Amino acid sequence: MASIDLHFHSHASDGALPPAEVIARAAEREATLVALTDHDCTRGLAEARAAAAIHGVDFLDGVEVSVTWNGKHTVHIVGLGIDPEHAGLLAGLQSIRDGRVERAREMSDSLARIGIHGAFEGAMAVCENPEMIGRTHFARFLVNSGEVKDVRTVFRKYLTPGKPGYVPHEWTNLADAVGWIVASGGMAVIAHPGRYDMGRTLTERLILDFKDAGGRGIEVASGSHSLDDMHKYALIAQRYGLLSSAGSDFHAPGEGGRDVGRTDDLPPICQPVWQALQERIIRAPHAA
Repeated sequence: MASIDLHFHSHASDGALPPAEVIARAAEREATLVALTDHDCTRGLAEARAAAAIHGVDFLDGVEVSVTWNGKHTVHIVGLGIDPEHAGLLAGLQSIRDGRVERAREMSDSLARIGIHGAFEGAMAVCENPEMIGRTHFARFLVNSGEVKDVRTVFRKYLTPGKPGYVPHEWTNLADAVGWIVASGGMAVIAHPGRYDMGRTLTERLILDFKDAGGRGIEVASGSHSLDDMHKYALIAQRYGLLSSAGSDFHAPGEGGRDVGRTDDLPPICQPVWQALQERIIRAPHAA
C-alpha cells in the first residue's frame, strides 16, 4: 500500500469529518502526501493545510469539480496543486454551487411522493455547508431515519437515475472545469473512471476531450476500483500519455470504500502525478 492519498473529502462538501480531523486520520495511517479534494469548493483547504503541517504530512491543495459531459454523463475532475485563492477558479466553483439548494428541495419533493417526508430538513441537519447539500446528505438522512440500513443500499434504491429522489442537474462543462484548474496552476485529473457507465468508445472520447482541454492525469488507484480496474486504467494511462493518480475517495468512517491516507501501489508502468507536482507540494515543516 502507498502512503499517498490525493482524493478525499471533508464536511466542507459531503464528507462527515472536519478537515483537520480527516487529515489527522490520514496521518494516523502513516500518510506522507495527501490532497483534500472537496466537491466544488475550497472552503476546507486552509484548515486541512494547517493540520497537515502539524502532523508532518506533505499537502496539495485540491478540489473535485462536477462536470456534465456529452450532454448527459456526470464526470468528476480532480484539480491538484491548485491556487485556492485564484479568482477564476473561485468564480467557476461558485457557479456550480448555485442551484444546489433548489435541487435539494426537488429531491425532497420526489421522496415525499413515495411517503418519505422531511428529507430536505433531515439532509440539511447533516450538512455542514448548506451550499454543498447533495445526494450524500440525503443518503445519510435515509440511513439515520431507518429507511435503509446503510449508504450503499441507499444508492441501490434511491437517488440514482430512474429511482425516487433523483433529480438531474446540469453541472459545468469539461473544458471550463479543466480550464479553471489549469489557470489556477493546478493539474486536472479524471476521477474514478471505473465508476462511469461508459464503454470503450465513450471513454476514449472523454479522454481525448479531456486532453484537448489541457487535462493531464487519470486516477488509476481508487477506492472505487477493483484490482482489474486498476490495471485497466494503468494501461489506458500509458496508451494516452496520461499521468496516474491515486486516491481513496474517502467520505466517512463506516460508509464503505477505502479509509483515508493509504492507496494501492500504482503498477510499474505508471508515471505518478506527484512526480510532476513537486513544485506545488506544500512540505510539512519536519517532513523530509
